[in-house]
Amino acid sequence: MPMTTNRNTFPDDTKPETLRTPATASVRKLWRVLWIGLMVLGVFLLSGISMTIGWRPVVGPRARTLTTREFEWTPQRLERGRYIFMGLSRCVHCHSPFDMSQRGLPPVAGMTGAGQVLIEEAPRGRIVAPNLTPDLETGSGTWTDDQIARAIREGIGHDGRTLFPMMPYKNFQSMSDEDLASVVVFLRSLPPIRHELPKTKIAFPAKYLIKGLPRPISSPVSAPDPGDRIQWGKYLVSLANCADCHTARAAGGTPIPGMDFAGGSPIKFGTEASASTNLTPDASGIPYYDEALFISTLRTGAVGARQLSSLMPFVIYRNLSDDDLKAMFAYLRTLKPVQHRVDNSLPPTYCRLCRHKHGAGDQN
Repeated sequence: MPMTTNRNTFPDDTKPETLRTPATASVRKLWRVLWIGLMVLGVFLLSGISMTIGWRPVVGPRARTLTTREFEWTPQRLERGRYIFMGLSRCVHCHSPFDMSQRGLPPVAGMTGAGQVLIEEAPRGRIVAPNLTPDLETGSGTWTDDQIARAIREGIGHDGRTLFPMMPYKNFQSMSDEDLASVVVFLRSLPPIRHELPKTKIAFPAKYLIKGLPRPISSPVSAPDPGDRIQWGKYLVSLANCADCHTARAAGGTPIPGMDFAGGSPIKFGTEASASTNLTPDASGIPYYDEALFISTLRTGAVGARQLSSLMPFVIYRNLSDDDLKAMFAYLRTLKPVQHRVDNSLPPTYCRLCRHKHGAGDQN
């Protein structure tokens, strides 16, 4: 019997050329082109992610492993921690409800460290400064010392989540190990306050983008010598978070280059709204300040007869010592002068330098 050819007996890749149809060859060629295109697109996509937002939004933040360390209580640490929490770092100003009836928005009496909702803007999200008192149910009573320490300097919460950078952990990265221990010791000394708060809720895409910000700290951190007024002042200004308000930022939250401490940032809370002042020694800043006026301003919240906005936390900074305020002023005098006029007595207009609207913006 003569043999017959059965096309189904040949795998696709071994079919004789005479048995392949033009349609089959075209489909295979199309698939090859599509596959190569997908590979090229994938390479560009991976490269783009690596060079822009990175992989942290996907794989999670950098976070060191927690330790079992506990900070020893001493009277010196308790007092230093009180000074930092209640004054220098103004932690108390975010982590305590504001008394909106008083100028300067002081913390509500009896609610020190009990936390508050800072921003509630649906659908953009909610930012909450948590209850830091050692209440077991609504506060930090179940958190370890290292969980608190890691949150303060490294931006990783006790539950492993990335803290929203409104918590200035990037500034606190320079906080010395001893000052950090002092803050934790003071927090442990607060009376427990039951104050239930909602959870922070960060909208997309910020909830993922912020995961690239935390940096673990595994090496010892020391404070500068207080005898070096400039470096000590720089250290204090960092812990006081002055740059956060007085440096204008782009839409994504990145500081605008060349605008360090030059003011213009719009700040709003409740019915209060203002723009931050230029702190540089330029003629448009505060070149007329001397030590006495600087200290008086932070003690009273007024420059002569002109009162500062309540959004300037003078009710907190007034607790700082004269020596520390003098060191801070000495450091501010070394800043690069930036010409940037901000005048809150004038109607807000767009400023091409800081990219915000503020009084005298159109004069820059």
